[in-house]
Amino acid sequence: MRKVTIIILLICMIAGLNTELKSQTTELKWLRSINHSAEGFKPVSRFLTGSAVPVSLAVPVLMGGYSLISGDKELFKDAFYIAFASGVNLGLTHGLKPVIARERPYDAYPGELDYYELQDDFSMPSGHTSGAFATATALSLKYPRWYVIAPSFLWAGAVGYSRMHLGVHYPSDVLAGAVLGAGSAWLTWKVNEWLWSKYDIEGFKIIKR
Repeated sequence: MRKVTIIILLICMIAGLNTELKSQTTELKWLRSINHSAEGFKPVSRFLTGSAVPVSLAVPVLMGGYSLISGDKELFKDAFYIAFASGVNLGLTHGLKPVIARERPYDAYPGELDYYELQDDFSMPSGHTSGAFATATALSLKYPRWYVIAPSFLWAGAVGYSRMHLGVHYPSDVLAGAVLGAGSAWLTWKVNEWLWSKYDIEGFKIIKR
């Protein structure tokens, strides 16, 4: 419970700094530096950004599909958990955006950034980043091995960086997304543990123990 409280406090703290950050130049300087660096790698950043949603969807779908084919109910439980984590994260992310209502950096500072496309929602938290970190954290909690953890978080971190490189998010948006995604996965992991202590699967139907 303490960890959940810390995560919530971190998100609230970042959100509370929103107004102040708008009047500061430090974060804009960081963002401008990232955005204008390595211009030749912008296609890579677009690819990484584009991978966030498909990978987050594909992981539980492929795991669930294979579990049905192979009859592996434990794998089915893992797929259910990862999908659940992504769903909770998606709801929290889209719930927080209009509450915080932070402008995209290219709207707040016209002409300062090279952005790859206009977004039709608010800036904080970064949804691509939160989704990637929810998936990476969920996989790492279920399969705590270095060859799962390292590539998962390397990918999630690269997605977050790509959002800044493409000029559509502030660094604090990405940080908030990472905290929210990891927190969503941790919270749903605890719920998942409770669920399967009370219920089981028989013929891929959830039944009470």
